[in-house]
Amino acid sequence: MITAPIPTLTLPGGEIPMVGLGTWQSEGGEAERAVSAALQLGYRHIDTATGYGNEDEVGRALATVGIDRDDVFVTTKLPPDHAGRARRTLTESLAALGTDHLDLWLIHWPPNRQASPETWQVFREVRDEGLVRSIGVSNYSIAQLDELIAATGEAPAVNQIPYSPRDHDPDLLAAHRERGIVVEGYSPLKRTSLEAPALVAAAQAHDVSPAQVVLRWHVQHDVVVIPKSTRQERIAANLDILGFELTADEMSAIDALR
Repeated sequence: MITAPIPTLTLPGGEIPMVGLGTWQSEGGEAERAVSAALQLGYRHIDTATGYGNEDEVGRALATVGIDRDDVFVTTKLPPDHAGRARRTLTESLAALGTDHLDLWLIHWPPNRQASPETWQVFREVRDEGLVRSIGVSNYSIAQLDELIAATGEAPAVNQIPYSPRDHDPDLLAAHRERGIVVEGYSPLKRTSLEAPALVAAAQAHDVSPAQVVLRWHVQHDVVVIPKSTRQERIAANLDILGFELTADEMSAIDALR
C-alpha cells in the first residue's frame, strides 16, 4: 500500500486527487479487479465513463473494498450522443456505480463537435441539485470552453484532454488556468516514448522508471493524471511517484520532448 499522501487540487465541489486510475478499455472482471487493487493500494480517484461500458464493474469494486464512499473521488462521463438525455444517463450511471452522487461528471466529447451550452446547463442544474459535486468537460478547445462561459457565466471545473510530454503546451495550460479550469491528462504514457534520453536520465538519477518520471512530470505541472493499467504491479508503480521530485533542469528537458 502507498503511504505518501496524494496531492490534490481544489475544484468547486471538493478536492481532486492528482493521480487516479483510468479505466478505458478495462472490461468485465478485469476492470473490477483493477479498481479493487487500486483502492487497496491507496488510490482515491477512479475515472470511468458511460462509454467505457464498465460502470457496473467499477461500482462493484467500490462496494466490496470497504472504503468510505466519501473518501473516493469518482468521475464518469456523458457520451456525446446522449446529450439529449443527460439526466436519464446520469441516473443510469449512479445506479451502475452504486452511489447517490458523482464527484465529477464530464461531457465526454463536444456533442456534434459543438460546445453545446444547453447540455452544460443541464450539468449545472444536476450539480445544483446535489447529484454531482463538480462538473466539467473532456476534449474541449479553448474556444468551446469560452462559449460555455459566455452562455452560462460558469467555466467547467475540469477539461480532461490527452496530455504527455509530447503534448506539452505552456500556453494551453496557462489559458486553462486563466479561466480557473483544472487540466486533467489522459493517455500520459501511451503518447510518450519512454526511451527518450531525458526520461531515461531522470529515471536513472532518481532510481525510478521512465513511466514514473512522466507521471511525476504531470504532477509538477499541476496536471491531474489518470494512467490506465490492469496489472497490479503497474498500478502500484503508477502511484509510487510521490517520493521524489524532478529538478528544474529535468523538467525543462522533458518539456522539450516532441
